[in-house]
Amino acid sequence: MPMSVDVLGLWNFGDPELSERRFRAALEGAEGDDRLVLLTQIARSYGLRRDFEGARAVLSEVEAELSSSGPEPKARYWLELGRTYCSAAHTPETQTSDAIELARGAYTRAFEIAQAARLDYLSIDALHMMTMVDTGAESQIEWNRRALSYMERSDQAEAKKWEGSLRNNLGYALHLAGRYDEALVEFEKALALRISSGNVGGTRVGKWMIAWTLRAMGRYQEALEMQLALDEEYEEAGESDPYVRAELEHLYRALGDEERAESYASKA
Repeated sequence: MPMSVDVLGLWNFGDPELSERRFRAALEGAEGDDRLVLLTQIARSYGLRRDFEGARAVLSEVEAELSSSGPEPKARYWLELGRTYCSAAHTPETQTSDAIELARGAYTRAFEIAQAARLDYLSIDALHMMTMVDTGAESQIEWNRRALSYMERSDQAEAKKWEGSLRNNLGYALHLAGRYDEALVEFEKALALRISSGNVGGTRVGKWMIAWTLRAMGRYQEALEMQLALDEEYEEAGESDPYVRAELEHLYRALGDEERAESYASKA
């Protein structure tokens, strides 16, 4: 049965606490699978704040009712359980072999359940989380390509929403592997998608990734122009970005302008 609650619409990934309040408000009157799915998202909000024990406590409530639930709560339960062991929110010292294998098993279960139920958005989510488990650049490239291929085969609108993030992630993995020409292609595709969707934050990140890769390719002047434009854009919005300014420091050093490099080093 389709969810009656728009889960993605309730999320603000930049503000997990606000998201939790939204999910708890939606819990009022929610029943069955809807209630269980909302609980998994509350658990995720805890995980984003690195309260992994709190997340598992909420998930234990979900686990107690999974036997009578549909596939979506099951897939989301395993996804969120995996994220409590291995995700971008974890610090390196927590990523023990035991934690990684627990996450691998959970993500695999999530994928199998979602795939069987044609929950393509969740299938792709599980595939993309495997890059947290297998962190080598070539492994990340392989998992991202699998997720992209799955997205391209899907006829579901929700699944198509993954393309910008997946191309950005693939570009990042290619960059780490030193395959800069290929990385640039993926970053440019990701940027076009972010621009067309009106995603301002994603557009800024996309421009930064392209300029970062141009610097790695030795195309310093092009990279410099992009990062300066980004820095100006942030300033006009009353903001600043330390990553942009760190790149400007690196670029001015590469161009032999130590004075400007030091200026951006102090700003960063």
